[in-house]
Amino acid sequence: MQRPPLPPFTRESALAKVQAAEDAWNSRDPERVAAAYSIDSEWRNRDLFFRGRDSIADFLKDKWSTELHYRLMKELWAYTDNHISVRFEYEWQHARSGQWFRTHGNEHWAFDEDGYMCRRDMSANDIPIEASERRIRTSNSKTDKWRKS
Repeated sequence: MQRPPLPPFTRESALAKVQAAEDAWNSRDPERVAAAYSIDSEWRNRDLFFRGRDSIADFLKDKWSTELHYRLMKELWAYTDNHISVRFEYEWQHARSGQWFRTHGNEHWAFDEDGYMCRRDMSANDIPIEASERRIRTSNSKTDKWRKS
């Protein structure tokens, strides 16, 4: 099975891939997100390294049990034949402390010939914010002013 858009990417197909990823992550459905990755996809998420869809889904279940009210925006940064880089921001509230955070970061993605992400490298920083400082409030980030296409 293929997962369009397929590499090699154009600007339009890279933007579509980024939007699809943003939509999936904002669903907070670990199985939906994991389905976009190859069965043996390699991940680096900050200081964690793991492989495979099951590990991805398990990681996301744990993540979203702690990071409440998660809302994400991704921005296409660069693309080549089968690679896409994005910058992102997401906001969330810590389940135990109630503290709000804005996480800023970058991801570098590699895709196989069928359009599945086979590698994801992510780096990020968490910044404490007040609830009144939140910028990502809507469920449809296409209307947010932050995004520059």
